[in-house]
This record gives sequence, C-alpha cells and structure tokens, in this order.
Amino acid sequence: MLFTGRSIESGDVITVSVANGRMTDVATGICGPAFGGDDVWIAPGFHDLQINGFGGHDFNRNAWSPGDAPDYAAIYKSLAAHGTALFCPTIVTAPTSIMLDNLRYLACELERSPELRKSVTGIHLEGPFLSPEEGPRGAHPSEDLKLPDLDLWHRFQDAAQGNIRMVTIAPELPGALPLIERVVEEGAVAAIGHTSARSEAIRDAVSAGATVSTHLGNGCHACLPRHSSYLWEQLASDALTATLIADGHHLDPAALRVFVRAKGPARVALVSDAVSLAGMPAGRYGRFTVEEDGTIRLSGTPYLGGASRLLDAAIPNAVAWTDMELREAVGAVTVTPAKVLKLPGKGRLAPGNDADLTLFRYQSRREAGLRPEPLQIVACVAGGSVLYQLQS
Repeated sequence: MLFTGRSIESGDVITVSVANGRMTDVATGICGPAFGGDDVWIAPGFHDLQINGFGGHDFNRNAWSPGDAPDYAAIYKSLAAHGTALFCPTIVTAPTSIMLDNLRYLACELERSPELRKSVTGIHLEGPFLSPEEGPRGAHPSEDLKLPDLDLWHRFQDAAQGNIRMVTIAPELPGALPLIERVVEEGAVAAIGHTSARSEAIRDAVSAGATVSTHLGNGCHACLPRHSSYLWEQLASDALTATLIADGHHLDPAALRVFVRAKGPARVALVSDAVSLAGMPAGRYGRFTVEEDGTIRLSGTPYLGGASRLLDAAIPNAVAWTDMELREAVGAVTVTPAKVLKLPGKGRLAPGNDADLTLFRYQSRREAGLRPEPLQIVACVAGGSVLYQLQS
C-alpha cells in the first residue's frame, strides 16, 4: 500500500510505503498510484492516551452478563473516523469487582482481536487511587475510591493480563509514593491526577518516578492559592508531561495558551478524555447530562463528567488558541504520546516504524472568538490496517 501527502514533519510531499504492518519506505514525491494527494497532510497515527468510550459504547460497564461485552470494534472504528489510530482505553473508578471485570474483558478482547490490538497501546487506569475531596474527585464516585494498595494494583494488572501502561494516582494519599515506585519498576507510567496534594507531595511523586500530569487543570478545586499549589508545581516541573483537554470546555482558550507556554509544546500531550456519551444527543443520561453545546456534566453539579470532542477537534483548537504551529499540535498527539509510553516504533514517519498513519486536511482559522472546524480526516491506518477512508 502507498500513502501520499505533505509530511507533517518536513512539509515535503512524500509517499509512505506500507507492508506487513510497517512503513517500508518514506520517499520524497508522489510515487505510483498512492492514496492521498498533495492537498493532504500525512502524519503518524493520532494517539489518544485517555479514551473512556465513544458514541454510546463504553469501556466501563456497571454490570456484566453473557454476551453483553462492549462493542469494542464499534469504538475503534468510530475513533478512526476522527483520525485516532492509537489509544489507551481508560478504566475509571467503580466497585472493585466491576473494575476487575472491565479490565478482564478488555484484556480478553485484546487477545482475541488482532485489529483492536493494533490500535490499543495500553490501558490507562484512572482510579481508584484518587482524592476523595470535592473538586479533585471530579465525577469519580467517592464510595469506590481506595487508598493506594500494592496488592490491589497487582490484582488490577493481573486482570488486565499486564496491559495497564499508565496509572493515575493522587500522590498525597497514604501509600501513594511506594505505589508510584512499584508501578514504574514494573514498566508502567505513573501519572499525577485528581489530586489535592501540597507542592512538596508533587515533588515527592516526581522523585518517586511520576512522569505525567493527567488532564492538568481538571479534576481540581475551583479555587486555588495564588502561589503554592499542585497546579503551579506541575506546570513548573520539567519532569512532567502534561496531558491537556483542548475542547474549550475543560480549559478555556486563555488557560490552554498559558499551560502550553509554561510546559512548552514538547511536554504537552493533547487528549480527549472522551466518554461513552460523546457524540450522543443532548439530554440526561443517569448521573450525567449532555448539554446542547456538547458539554458533559455530572447531573445537578457544575463538574465536568468527561469530554465529547476528539483529537480532530483538539488539534485545530490548539493551533487557534495557543502558540502551537500545526506541526507542534500534531506532535502533541503523535510524538509525545509515544515518548510518554516509551514506544520507539511509533510517533514518527520512518522506515521500520509501525504503519500507523493519519491523513487529513486542515484549514487554518485563528479568528478571535470562533471555534475552529475539526480536521477533515481522509484516512486512518493502524498497524497497516486501513480503519477509515474518506469516501469521495
């Protein structure tokens, strides 16, 4: 297979040859009957480190019955239509038995489905080791939160068959630092999030091996001290890569701009935090409400309950609202996630790398007060398999 477009890395028109799941050649110019064109950008596959579900399909189920597993194929195919080739299914706080079931069923599907395996780079465990305080807790149910526990961590990882690659932990909790150290020793990524920690606890977590801030600026108190706080401490730490939700709801444009300036584009990963209600009509769905503008909130509260927009919207938002150039914004969903998860075969257009590609069209729009249009996705490829192709 041949794919052509303007390289997001160099700006040159290139042709990428794909065989046996890998890029076999990256040549300058249009070489042969390739899919794409010189009006299309070609990038490594967009990579989302935080996906809870999408389009009514959920990685987090409240109950299980025979034959009642989520439609995993519907999720990854729907994501591909928005350019997301790679992602981390995110399992969130619930009763321990339900979390174990969600991890177990997902691991079994990863074993059974080679196509899902090509897209999933690891599971993100967001809970239950989070702050119980209002604000930092976010939409996570307080009755199901737990103190950090090495035995419970191992039960989760065993249920996931070793597929958990990232764990979000509130570092101020008793037992958090030993858990962070163990998570890192065992090859996963420790992330700080849903925390009410003092600055020194953030520094201790970094010393213990934490390298990521989960959706920085969200899952926190509405009001913080002007100076010393867990927000400023994470922004100031060069050791932490910040994941940011650039949907215009979780962070307003000015906050997003300041955060990107503080961290620098190379220490930012754009994520969606999309939930099963993303893409659903406005209305109340149990504990959550989808508003007319797409915002998802915990019903009856001002707290956000997940996001509804994917990376095809986050990239133009970041370009319009921050100092990021298109290349840097795309790097925040390709290069940086690969670095975060330590995946050397991903995130770059290079022979020998996994054939994960996103082809798209982009129209620059930096008009004040206007939300940019999402990218037009032309094709999405994961591990050499074409998951989505725009029909002419």
